[in-house]
Amino acid sequence: MANLKGIVGGELKGYTEMLTDARNKAIERLVEEADKLGADAVVGIRFTTSSITEGASEVLAYGTAVKLER
Repeated sequence: MANLKGIVGGELKGYTEMLTDARNKAIERLVEEADKLGADAVVGIRFTTSSITEGASEVLAYGTAVKLER
């Protein structure tokens, strides 16, 4: 079905939901790691995706953990 959608166009809602879940999990892990470092915020967050194998992708989130001066 995905191949057909790719030809005729249209959103693959299941795939979109899966990527959204993966993005949210990546953000959650990024925040957890920044918190472990004692950071107050994460700036310059970027996302990247890559294909691991056929039918499998990964979502990466990265940014800079910062400590605010008081």
